[in-house]
Amino acid sequence: MKNFLVSFCLLFLILAIFTPISIGQLTPSESRILFQVQKLLEYPGALQGWTNWTNFCYLPPTPSLKVVCTNNRLTELTVIGNKSSPSHSPKPVSGNFVISQQTLSKSFSIDSFFTLLTKLSNLKVLSLVSLGLWGPLPAKINRFWSLEELNISSNFIYGEIPTSLSSMKNLRSIVLADNLFNGSVPDLKSLAALEELNLGNNHLGPGFPSLGNSLVSIILRNNSMRSEIPPTLRNFDLLQKLDISSNKFVGPIPAFVFSLPSIQYLILAQNQLSGALSNNATCNGRLQVVDISQNLLIGKLPSCIGSKSLNRTVLDSWNCLSGGKSKYQHPYSFCHKEALAVKPPAKTQEQESKIKLGLLLGVIGGVVCAAAVIGLLILVIIKRAGQRNREDKFDRSMVEKISVRSSPKPDIDARRVPQMMRLPTLGLPPYRVFTLEEIDDATDNFDATNLMGEGSQGQVYKGWLRDGLLVQVKCVKLKQKQLSQNLNQSMEALSKLRHRHLVSLLGHCTVTYQDHPTTASTVFIVLENISNGSLVDHLTDWRKKEWLKWPQRMAVTIGIARGVQFLHTGVAPGIFGNNLKIENILLDESVSAKISNYNLPLPFQIGSESPLNGQGINSSKPHLNSAEAEKEDIYQLGIILLQVLTGRLIKSASELDELKIQLEKGLIEGPSKLRGVIDPSMQGSFAYQSLKTAVEITVNCLSRDPSKRPSIDNVLWNLQYSIQVQEGWTSSGNLSAQM
Repeated sequence: MKNFLVSFCLLFLILAIFTPISIGQLTPSESRILFQVQKLLEYPGALQGWTNWTNFCYLPPTPSLKVVCTNNRLTELTVIGNKSSPSHSPKPVSGNFVISQQTLSKSFSIDSFFTLLTKLSNLKVLSLVSLGLWGPLPAKINRFWSLEELNISSNFIYGEIPTSLSSMKNLRSIVLADNLFNGSVPDLKSLAALEELNLGNNHLGPGFPSLGNSLVSIILRNNSMRSEIPPTLRNFDLLQKLDISSNKFVGPIPAFVFSLPSIQYLILAQNQLSGALSNNATCNGRLQVVDISQNLLIGKLPSCIGSKSLNRTVLDSWNCLSGGKSKYQHPYSFCHKEALAVKPPAKTQEQESKIKLGLLLGVIGGVVCAAAVIGLLILVIIKRAGQRNREDKFDRSMVEKISVRSSPKPDIDARRVPQMMRLPTLGLPPYRVFTLEEIDDATDNFDATNLMGEGSQGQVYKGWLRDGLLVQVKCVKLKQKQLSQNLNQSMEALSKLRHRHLVSLLGHCTVTYQDHPTTASTVFIVLENISNGSLVDHLTDWRKKEWLKWPQRMAVTIGIARGVQFLHTGVAPGIFGNNLKIENILLDESVSAKISNYNLPLPFQIGSESPLNGQGINSSKPHLNSAEAEKEDIYQLGIILLQVLTGRLIKSASELDELKIQLEKGLIEGPSKLRGVIDPSMQGSFAYQSLKTAVEITVNCLSRDPSKRPSIDNVLWNLQYSIQVQEGWTSSGNLSAQM
């Protein structure tokens, strides 16, 4: 009996030590606040099961929820959801923040949410992670006067970090990582108790934040910071971890960072730090990890990090350092050239006066330009208003009688590339000629794990350029010897295949024979990589399909049509026979369509079929002439449109004929019949006249008689007309009447 009592007392003591202290019962007012929090967060899984009888102070802690009370007051609230974060979510089409499945709904108000939370005035620890919070962080957050730890990472909070944060004197930890914050970091030097600061994976910059020297951990990785490492860091005697990787920090690495009294982890990788490291630099004995890779450093490593040490990890690859493994270093000229490009210029008095004069002239020029732009806008508005007035005079019944086969505009001369077709190439990196060393580095010497597949034109590898860009590398063995100079001239013609709706060429590399250094044997073609899946994925995955309502599908089809239009009429000679399949339609992170595996006119035979002789290119089906191949592209585009409209993947010719017949019957028999053929997941999202226009052009594309198939300009015109009808009826509030 005595032993039992002793064991029981020991067990009770252990539980008392290791169980989070949560004393008393929460006041009714704070209990009501928690129920309101549950509602505002839209009932996440971590808060399921709460009832009026829930005693919050005695809830057992879980990986997703922790509630701690002291003296009948809430002192800690940790809620971890399961929503994705900005770094793991597709970028919106507009480039700006949009509400999605990974965020809370449109009705959520971050201002109201924090107004409610700040009533929990005794909170010391607040962690709200992966909950889909969105909106600018309110300045009223400083009402948490007792708060010591703030963690709102992995949400969609945007805008600048409020300056009121600097007045929260009790803060020991600030974690705002993986959000959408931008702008400068407020001055946090007044936070004397601050030990941890994690602002990684945002868009903050350009300057290094002003911080107090009590910090133990500073994480600023993957932001937009562009400055030198500040000399004030030498006073950070308690700093154990400094991570400023994946920014654009410039200038030399000061020697003192290696010898800070407490430093253990020094992560400076993927910046533009330059110059030579001090040979006299010493290292703190506690220093465990040093990562200075992917910068512009030259010279030799200091002995304290250059020597082989069993208790210290040093990563120094892809600089221009000597004495190490040259295989994993750039040549000296690379770092010298790049460092000159990023080096902050020293400003003399004469330069400063020139800058002031330039600023004055810039202001004057800006005013003049603004006036010109305003005048131009007024002219455009007047012109459009007049055009709308003219259009309003047409009888709508006449509009409905217009045949979709009628050409909306005259054929475009293939030798003249319109300005509207040049503009979509903006945003792509410039076309360039790569070295074989760069190709080897990108593909990790063509490692088998990077092989993506093999097609008729050769093997395709994935690779990473030195700036971190993910690309595809197509390896093409030449069947005929080609002079390198001639081949490079021919490849220059291919560099024009750059368009927003094509998987575009980024560059190439030619490999020559050892015994004939002027004769090419292999060509490596570097293409942009699109990693957001194909249109097939979005039509078959129910989660992605839910997003593809009528307006979104029309935007995708218009993108495809614009890509085909560029191939047909945007380059000279036009490119036809492009093997258009729904599997070859990729969607980028903004869900914009890009055509892949189109007819890449590889210029390996300079002759009558060369793209240099001015004839249309058609290598995928050589038995068809250019005119026939053009109509074949239209037919294949019609098949893609049919699958987008019906949501069904066509696997046989009989299935294609059956669906086409159903669409034709729907056009004849009326709206109810036509709606029955369309993908049910789109019901309620389209105006009937918009749908009808798209169906009509689709049926015409699938005409058995190639001569009756429309031109790509005609297809694009009708698709754009369809979406204009949709937008017009939506804005007029009559959409429900047209369903």
